[in-house]
Amino acid sequence: MSQSRAAIIAGALVAATWIGAHAQTKPLRLYVLDGGVLESDPARYRLGPQEVKTTQLSVAAFLVVHPRGTLMWDSGAIADDSWTPTGRPVVRRLVLSNGQARQVTIRKSLEAQLMASGYAPRTITYLALSHYHWDHVANANDFAAATWLVPKVEHEGMFPARPIDPPQPSTFAALQMTKTMFVDKDDYDVFGDGTVIIKQARGHTPGHQVLYVKLARTGGVVLAGDLYHYPEERTLNRLPTTEFNEQQTRAAREGIEAFLKQTGAQLWIQHDLTAHMKLKKAPEYYD
Repeated sequence: MSQSRAAIIAGALVAATWIGAHAQTKPLRLYVLDGGVLESDPARYRLGPQEVKTTQLSVAAFLVVHPRGTLMWDSGAIADDSWTPTGRPVVRRLVLSNGQARQVTIRKSLEAQLMASGYAPRTITYLALSHYHWDHVANANDFAAATWLVPKVEHEGMFPARPIDPPQPSTFAALQMTKTMFVDKDDYDVFGDGTVIIKQARGHTPGHQVLYVKLARTGGVVLAGDLYHYPEERTLNRLPTTEFNEQQTRAAREGIEAFLKQTGAQLWIQHDLTAHMKLKKAPEYYD
């Protein structure tokens, strides 16, 4: 082997070693992904229109980047393959399986926001959904290569032993075949160092959960899933009309509020449009 070729190979090995070490020391980051604006009726949450700042709700998803991997939290309300971005707001009207219609105004695809941040859906290590409702699972199929972290009871709700006949196409159907890890502890430490913890908060659905991320500069953040929708639910102590189990929801809220008080963490209500608009969006991040 020539000296020049040996030098090239040695240089490449040094570069690869540096990149690998750099990747391992990459600090914890949280990316906020914008899933659009959902038209909503506060009455579903036992609130009057005069009691809320805005009747509209935000749709959000989040990417957690950790030295040991990545975690996708929720996946939006509109499937990327169901619309074409134009650079301007696009209005999508959906008719749900119960016959009710919903309208979401969206600007950017989830994949485009991930790619702009340097990540592709197929490269994500873990997927976790706060719960299985339509506005949190729209792009779940895109993360079928990830390990799915899900409470067993939530999995059973998504894939019942006796499926609806005839079966309907689903935005999360591919998850039935993906690598799955049942998360049934009250607290599940995703990366084993206490910085990213899935916390059970049952009631909205049988296996509803929230996510705690302990960031070095931002501090602790709890991504609330649908523990609350409007901030006024929290201040006025109102419950949605469609909870799976209201008693469980009340207990979950009490538990999370105690955790917030204990840790000093912030609560990010994922559907709070006013607060969501103030957050930095990917490719910017919180660390």
